[in-house]
Amino acid sequence: MKTTIHTESAPAAIGPYSQGTAFKELVFTSGQLPLDPTTMAFVEGGITEQARQSLSNLQAVLEAAGASIDSVVKTTCFLSDMENFVAFNEVYTEVFGTENAPSRSCVEAARLPKDALVEVEAIAYIK
Repeated sequence: MKTTIHTESAPAAIGPYSQGTAFKELVFTSGQLPLDPTTMAFVEGGITEQARQSLSNLQAVLEAAGASIDSVVKTTCFLSDMENFVAFNEVYTEVFGTENAPSRSCVEAARLPKDALVEVEAIAYIK
């Protein structure tokens, strides 16, 4: 049986989807945008600030499900412009490190919701 994940510590869904879904010991998050969960506005700044906020929102959803950044096995990262790849990687490495980092796909998207610079989703296990 699946369980819908919801936390006030991450932005509310802006469409007909949940922040995440747990099934048995797995957690599947929806893409996390760089929205401040309180104001539902983008954080100020560029790719670095937006990446940090997206990953912070991802962490909040994972924790609400009983998982954590350390239990992530796969991420999918969407960038509005691959010119931001190096800067995104710097923030991503701060969060996930390089040892035992999860599998990852990182692609350029023609356009992200609300014209975000980045969106990140993950699959993790519940510890």
